This record gives sequence, C-alpha cells and structure tokens, in this order.
Amino acid sequence: MDNKILTQVKFDENGLVPVIVQSAGNREVLMLAYMNAEALTKTLETGKMHYYSRSRKKLWMKGEDSGNYQEVKDMYIDCDNDALLFVVEQKGGACHTGHYSCFFSKLNDKKDEFLVTGRKVFDPDEVYKK
Repeated sequence: MDNKILTQVKFDENGLVPVIVQSAGNREVLMLAYMNAEALTKTLETGKMHYYSRSRKKLWMKGEDSGNYQEVKDMYIDCDNDALLFVVEQKGGACHTGHYSCFFSKLNDKKDEFLVTGRKVFDPDEVYKK
C-alpha cells in the first residue's frame, strides 16, 4: 500500500483515528469505530473493514466471528484529516446486538428516554455462541 495515505491521516496521541461507517445501499450510519495504521492498511489491502478494538486492545476484521462483513465501496477523509468515513456494503447487521445499525435507539418526542427504532437482523446469542 502507498504510505502516502497513512501520512495524510492525522492519528491521535494513541495512534487512532475515528471512523464513521455508512451503508452504500441506504446511506444509513452503521457505526463509529477506530482504526490504527495497521487496521487502515489491512482495510485498503483487502477491501474489508478492519478496526482497532480499544477495549480488547487488538486489531479485528468486521465479520470475522459473525460473518457480517463490510466491503469497502468508498472512503473519505474530513477537512482536518482526523476522521474517516467509509461507505460499505454491509452483510447482515453491523451491530453486535443484532441490529442493522449501532444507532438503533432514538430520543423520544418528550426528550426523556431513548426508544429502539432500528431493526434486528440476526440473533447475537446464536451468532456469537462459543
């Protein structure tokens, strides 16, 4: 991969950059995650989304356990070069809870609670059973 891309991205003090992921089909925002240089390199090399897990402190490919892969269609960088937007073809659901998007709860009209408005597309207990 051309290192020029890596030098253009402004990674934070932890070596990470926030990544917004959007569906190519309906433009719905699917998730927010983080990448380090290795995750970005693997994503560009394979065409499948790779991320850095801050909680597990390791690289992971979306769909490696669930089969719910994300295939890259387009990539954008913001005006400050410190955030990325990927447009992907989502296989199955993006959220580990089984929902299509991680943003499946919406603030109600009273503005006093969040209501689940998104759709579940798989059963996480079945998918992640070990």
